[in-house]
Amino acid sequence: MNLLFTEAFQLWGSPVTWLEIVACVLAVWMVVCNWRVNPLAWPLAMLSSAMYGLLFAHSKLYGEAGLQLVFITVAGWGWWQWLRGTGAHGEPLRVHALSRAPRWQLAAATLAAWPLLGLLLQHATDSTVPYLDALPTVGSLAGQFLLGRKLVENWPVWVAVNVFSVGLFAIKGLWLTVLLYALFAVMALVGWRAWNRLLRPNV
Repeated sequence: MNLLFTEAFQLWGSPVTWLEIVACVLAVWMVVCNWRVNPLAWPLAMLSSAMYGLLFAHSKLYGEAGLQLVFITVAGWGWWQWLRGTGAHGEPLRVHALSRAPRWQLAAATLAAWPLLGLLLQHATDSTVPYLDALPTVGSLAGQFLLGRKLVENWPVWVAVNVFSVGLFAIKGLWLTVLLYALFAVMALVGWRAWNRLLRPNV
């Protein structure tokens, strides 16, 4: 464990550990697999989430750390969905889109959960940024649900979550992760475009 937290190099005055490097590599590989609708994305997500859980807990980002545990569980569900899941009429699960009403319902539920989680983190942990930590946490849960069901709306959710997370991780001096999440935002735009191409024949 100590080896994982060993400093590999410094980036803008902050140490970058081997744990952060390996987690970054696995996370990028995961997103590439998501673009291609390749189920390998899910076990990669589990490994990356486990490593990021350790990193975020070490940085006192408890909402993000706890989220990684949820991600590992949800990744198991998403893996099963992509391999065995079905659509509304029993057909194999395919890339598709939400109708307008469920989109607004999911957005409302996410925004309602944000201050509740922020309040919990403020009173139950020593987090220095409880509400900033809470917003990408609840947004990521929404994104994971959408991704697991092959809903194209997962990509704009990830764009928003990743852009916000860039600022959050900059506050904590996790500079390699800042660069990773900036890359994730761009990759989410690419994924959004790729899945929209897959969506057209199904509409």
